[in-house]
Amino acid sequence: MDARQSLPRLWLVTDERQGERLLPAVGRLPANAGILFRHYSLAEGQRRTLFDAVRRAGSDRALLLAGPAELARSWGADGWHGWGEGPGLHSASVHDVTEIRRAEDLGADLLFLAPVHPTRSHPGGTTLGIDRFATLVAETKLPVIALGGMTPENAPEALRRGAYGWGAVDAWL
Repeated sequence: MDARQSLPRLWLVTDERQGERLLPAVGRLPANAGILFRHYSLAEGQRRTLFDAVRRAGSDRALLLAGPAELARSWGADGWHGWGEGPGLHSASVHDVTEIRRAEDLGADLLFLAPVHPTRSHPGGTTLGIDRFATLVAETKLPVIALGGMTPENAPEALRRGAYGWGAVDAWL
């Protein structure tokens, strides 16, 4: 698969803080958007139930499951997100050039590079800023999704600076 031709450019990243707002947010996504399903803190049964609900609500959207490739395959996800090796569409979260190289070596198809801006997910945390983000994007040929405080207002700058697309936890709520 040529990732640059078939991958969504807009992503909803799930998070426990979304609560009951998650499924309506999925329904508001453009048809060509993707969903990165995380919800790490849920027990497996609860996580699977919510994953299935997200899949139904966003049936025409790409759906990646954070976790091992085999779990994503068994749950019917379009791909998986994390560290390791395995078949299928593979994305990884990266924060620096070392992690970019590791993801490339593991065969990732897509990188989520964060945090570009301050974010509620990591209050007070260090951010890349747009200049460092652009420098890191230039370090890889893989498509890079900008994460971290991304909004429709600041996304165009990330796109001008080399991002393939952008994603967010809160922007779709």
